[in-house]
Amino acid sequence: MSGLLTASEYAKIAQNLVFPTQAFIDGQFQASISGKTFNTTNPATGELLAEITACNHQDVDHAVSKAKAAFDDGRWHRLSPNERKQVLLKFADLLEQNTVELAVMESLDSGKPVSECQLTDVPEMIHTIRWHAELIDKIYDSTAPVGSDTLSLVVREAIGVVGLVLPWNFPLLMLAWKIAPSLAAGCSVVIKPAKETTLTALRVAELAIEAGIPAGVFNILPGGGREVGEPLGRHMDVNMVSFTGSTETGRLFLKYAAESNLKRIVLECGGKNPAVVMNDVEDLDQVAQHIVNGAFWNMGENCSASSRLIVHSDVKDELLGLIGVHLNDWKMGNPLDPENKLGSMVSKSHYEKVKSYIDQVKTEKKNIVFGGNTEKDIFVQPTVVDGIKATDTLFKEEVFGPILSVTTFNTVDEAIALANDSVYGLAASVYTSNLRHALKLSRAIRAGVVTVNCFGEGDITTPFGGYKESGFGGRDKSIWAHDQYTELKTIWIDVSEPEIH
Repeated sequence: MSGLLTASEYAKIAQNLVFPTQAFIDGQFQASISGKTFNTTNPATGELLAEITACNHQDVDHAVSKAKAAFDDGRWHRLSPNERKQVLLKFADLLEQNTVELAVMESLDSGKPVSECQLTDVPEMIHTIRWHAELIDKIYDSTAPVGSDTLSLVVREAIGVVGLVLPWNFPLLMLAWKIAPSLAAGCSVVIKPAKETTLTALRVAELAIEAGIPAGVFNILPGGGREVGEPLGRHMDVNMVSFTGSTETGRLFLKYAAESNLKRIVLECGGKNPAVVMNDVEDLDQVAQHIVNGAFWNMGENCSASSRLIVHSDVKDELLGLIGVHLNDWKMGNPLDPENKLGSMVSKSHYEKVKSYIDQVKTEKKNIVFGGNTEKDIFVQPTVVDGIKATDTLFKEEVFGPILSVTTFNTVDEAIALANDSVYGLAASVYTSNLRHALKLSRAIRAGVVTVNCFGEGDITTPFGGYKESGFGGRDKSIWAHDQYTELKTIWIDVSEPEIH
């Protein structure tokens, strides 16, 4: 694997890392006002990594005041588009120079395989920032066709102070999905990383300031949801919150907005995503590879994971056999060993949640085709469970772990009904060699992203977000992501000649 080091080399880098541990406010690290801290550990080993500053509502007030001051005096949003672009491009260059360090830090903090961090997460983060930076001076405002006596301008303006609340499953990549368009638009940001995965966000803050992002524009507050997330959601000087995480928590941000200043809320929440496999596919082995990747990439800790296999009864047995063959390539173990594709669950509590679904499946005597075991009270084998009905818990609830349910169908309409039998609507995959089936399924499935004959989420040019309880208010990625961080303003100018009396 190109560019990867050995396990011993990664271990040596890990031993020499110096972790940032304090909140980052107004261009500098500082302790919380309360002085409290919390421990962050390596989930794969239980080893203490660092004591992190624990912020609360007082720190939120402090950071928001600094972010608002920075926005009000225009030190960032009043720079020319090209000036902001050059700063963000330098930011991306600095991130690239620190790729391996960031990848190791991410792996230690989250339990993610270091190979995935180095080859996917960090490069995609850098690409996201560069892409949105290049877009800054390529988004045009408009005029309206109002006749010769009036000039009407429709312009975008940065929305102001933005709260960015991040998940723990893709800490760096989700950070990039939010900071890139918000900073490109000219906003000031106050970031709340997930409590489980704080370290890389704080390291990124150092590089942001080094790149030339002005003090006060980029702020990071470690801490819990009640202590930091809720005060951000309720703050009267926060103009918008973009949240990625559980649907349950997403609902709270809508409540916080309703009970405060009606700030804009953008939610990217849960998913229970179907992968529909027809009996006319040309290469079932290739389908099996996509299914395994879709279900078990990032240990299934992925809101767009293909967690429901909905397969035609004619090809189910053959497909399951091929899935088993490809699972042999998915080694599980030490996240700092680049040979391993599967790391640990992000935390002990999340491990217990995922394990509870396996325990339930065993109690109900469901057919566990592959996996079903755990290791060291933190690793969960990729698990495939056949014979799941639409009424079963495993069909309905988001596990957020490496468990794939298998349900069969016999007609296209039955497949559509099963795919849409969910409160979620984030992503879906369709596998077929029949163009008519491909179009019917991809149009009929109620999801924000539908891939055909592959698993994925598109790329940086395509919007990402969901229907139903998977999302609300906007999209991450693409040019559309910029819209949610800006306000539209109409400027109406009367240019008619005054009447002479």
